[in-house]
Amino acid sequence: MFVTATAMLPAVGSLCISRSPRGGPRFTMAVRSDVNVSVAPILTKLQKECATPLPVLRNVADAMTADMRAGLVVDGGGELKMILSYVDALPTGNERGLFYALDLGGTNFRVLRVQLGGQEERVQATEFEQVSIPQELMCGTSEELFDFIATGLAKFAEKEAGKFHLPQGRQREIGFTFSFPVKQTSIDSGVLIKWTKGFSVSGTAGKDVVACLNEAMERQGLDMRVSALVNDTVGTLAGARYWDEDVMVAVILGTGTNACYVEQMDAIPKLQGNKSPSGRTIINTEWGAFSKGLPLTEFDRDMDAASINPGEQIYEKTISGMYLGEIVRRVLLKMAEEGALFGNSVPEKLSMPFVLR
Repeated sequence: MFVTATAMLPAVGSLCISRSPRGGPRFTMAVRSDVNVSVAPILTKLQKECATPLPVLRNVADAMTADMRAGLVVDGGGELKMILSYVDALPTGNERGLFYALDLGGTNFRVLRVQLGGQEERVQATEFEQVSIPQELMCGTSEELFDFIATGLAKFAEKEAGKFHLPQGRQREIGFTFSFPVKQTSIDSGVLIKWTKGFSVSGTAGKDVVACLNEAMERQGLDMRVSALVNDTVGTLAGARYWDEDVMVAVILGTGTNACYVEQMDAIPKLQGNKSPSGRTIINTEWGAFSKGLPLTEFDRDMDAASINPGEQIYEKTISGMYLGEIVRRVLLKMAEEGALFGNSVPEKLSMPFVLR
């Protein structure tokens, strides 16, 4: 079998796909001689600036380790915030009963219920729903937003049936994943620092978001209480720990990036008050803010300078989903403008920031 596809633009050569003697496909790329050679130096320079040889990786790792230790000593000690999660006990697989979860971190909120049956039966049943938040509520009042969420949660709870059952005398419990900047004060309380991700809700900054949700649930007549406030990274670790007791670290690689891990309380000088019987707690690193020693290209620097938060979240901007497409767009744009990558013209859309997801 032999297939040849020749691009219409002179900057791209021909791709040949043929069968190797062993039966697998063999790929060869023939670059035509009329390709503008100024593209090659751009790629060579990019490859060099992106390189992460072992010494570079060791320097970055050492710098991050030092920053983590500084953040454990005092708030603001380094770029990594090293936030106390107040999650001192993790799932063991012995849990039984009905539990709810609410995830608010963007333009949708998700609700879930799960029936746990202990070591023998583990997860017996799950159900979840996702609800879009109207644009006007993202810029409305705190009461309007939390009433909308509590209403959706109440409707979801009304459908509880079948394998889902609450032991007599027990109040429904819900875990609240809230992925906005919060100063956590206990396992079930945290003060909102500021809204992000397009939200500008009045009357919430400086308030306990758990109290806001509890009050809204009371207004809806929903008999449920928030038992834990966590961010998505801590929730990921707890969820994995339910299945594997050796899990000690969780990493988020999505729109943004973050990591958390289990730390010994004796290693946290800034920890005040009583220590838990386990002697361990989860630390939310907020490592997206790290920047020391990272290999940055001209495209990284230009994108950061044009961002809404220049000089911040540098690690996140180099590896997470929100920014990778934009970095590629900037590389392609330079190749098109200086190396005629797409011929004599530059595609109009290529000049639009964040057009590549």
